[in-house]
Amino acid sequence: MNIIIAILIFSVLIIIHELGHFLLAKSNGIFVTEFSIGMGPRILSMVKTTKGYRLRAFMSPGDFAAANRELEATIYSIKLLPIGGSCMMLGEDESVEDERAFNKKGVWGRISVVLAGPIFNFVLALVLALVIVGMRGYDPAKVTNVTSQAKEAGLQNGDVITQINGKHINLARELDLYLFFNPLNEADVELTYERGGEKHNVTINPEYVKDYKLGFYYDDGNGTIVKEVMDSYPMKEAGLQKGDIITEINGTVVETKDDIVDYFKQNPMTEKAIEIVYKRDGTVNTASVTPKLAGEGYTIGFGIDGSRVKTNGIGVIKYSLAEVKYVIVYTVDSLKMLFTGKVKANDLAGPVGIVDMIGNIYKDSAPSGFVTIFLSLASFSLLLSANLGIMNLLPIPALDGGRLVFLLIEVFRGRPVDQNKEGIVHMIGFIALMILMVFVMFNDLNRIF
Repeated sequence: MNIIIAILIFSVLIIIHELGHFLLAKSNGIFVTEFSIGMGPRILSMVKTTKGYRLRAFMSPGDFAAANRELEATIYSIKLLPIGGSCMMLGEDESVEDERAFNKKGVWGRISVVLAGPIFNFVLALVLALVIVGMRGYDPAKVTNVTSQAKEAGLQNGDVITQINGKHINLARELDLYLFFNPLNEADVELTYERGGEKHNVTINPEYVKDYKLGFYYDDGNGTIVKEVMDSYPMKEAGLQKGDIITEINGTVVETKDDIVDYFKQNPMTEKAIEIVYKRDGTVNTASVTPKLAGEGYTIGFGIDGSRVKTNGIGVIKYSLAEVKYVIVYTVDSLKMLFTGKVKANDLAGPVGIVDMIGNIYKDSAPSGFVTIFLSLASFSLLLSANLGIMNLLPIPALDGGRLVFLLIEVFRGRPVDQNKEGIVHMIGFIALMILMVFVMFNDLNRIF
C-alpha cells in the first residue's frame, strides 16, 4: 500500500511541476513536442493523425520521431517507470530554425517557462496548506508550563509568542525551528507576546539547567498508574513495572497525575535519589530511584503547547501562507546545514527513504480513520512539494536552477551562451545527480535494512 500511495504522491507532484512548464510554454508560443508522465519506454501515447488523436501503445524512439516529424501537435505519453515526467520543448537543447522553438523566444519568456515548474510546486503546497488549515486549524505558539525567569518576566500560561529576537512567529513550529537553528546561550532573549488582544515585550535572560528524568509514562486519565517504564532509565532499573500505582514521592502523598506534576514543579529533580512508594497487586513497595541526566542546556522557562486551533476564512489564508513559509525556511536552513557540514550526507533521504516515511505515516494514522490519513499525507505532500520547488531552483546543472543561471548570464551579456557548451554542462550535472541518487538510495537501503 505504501508504494502505491508514494507513486500517487510523486506522480501528482511531478505532473504539477511539468504542467507549469507546459502551460507557460504554450502561453509563450513555444511548441511542446511531448508531455509525458513517468520515465523510460513509452507504454501509451496519444498522437494526432489525419483522423484526429489516436492512442499508440509502446512507441519506439523511431516511431516517436516519425509521429513528431511534422511538429503539428504535442504527443502525450505515459511511460513505464511511475517516477518523474517531462515537458519536451522544440529547441530546448539545440538551435532550431522555427519561430515556435524555445531558443527563438525572448529571454524573459524563457525564464518564465523555466520558473513555472518550481512556482507551480509552491502553488500546490499552498493549496494543500489551505486544505489542512481549513480542516485542522493552525498551531499558535501558546505558552505553557511557565517557570522561573519567564514567570518573573510576567509570562503566563496561555500567552501567545508573536516574536523572538525580532523574528515574527505565526506558528509554534516556527518558534521550535528558530530555537533549533539558533540555540539558546547566555545572551538575553527579546520576546513579544499577545494576551487578550494586547501585545507585550519582555526580555528574558536564559538559565542553564540540567534535565533529569525517571523514565516512565502515566496511564490515561488522571490516576497515578504507571503506563510504561523506559529501558535504560532509573524507574525500570529500580524494579517498577507497568500497572504499578504510585502513592508517595519522598513522603508526599500523591493521588492523581496532577499531584505528581505539581510535586516535581515544586521540587525539581537533581542527581539526588528519590524515594517512591507504590502498590503492586495490593502490596506496598518502596524503591529508591536516582534520576538520570537526560540533557542540559539553556532554557527561557516555558514550554509551547503546539495544539491546533480553528480560525476564520482570513485566518485560513494567513496561516496557510505561514505553513508554506515555514516549510520553505526549514528546507533552506537544512540545506545550509548540509553545505556547512552540520548535517551529514548520510542523513539524506531519497525515493526509497521517502516511500518508507510514507508507509510509517500511513501506518501511524490508519487507526484514526480516513480523514487523519488524508491530512497526514497532505502535510507530508506539502513538505515534498515545497522541497521539490526549492531543489529545482538550486543553481545545479540539469535542474531548472541551472538553466536559470545560463538565462541570467544571457540577460547580462546581451546574447545567449553557446548551446553546445551549455548542453555539456547540463550533461555533466545530470551524471553527477545520478551518482548522488545512487549514493542516497544506498543510504536509504542501509537505514531500512
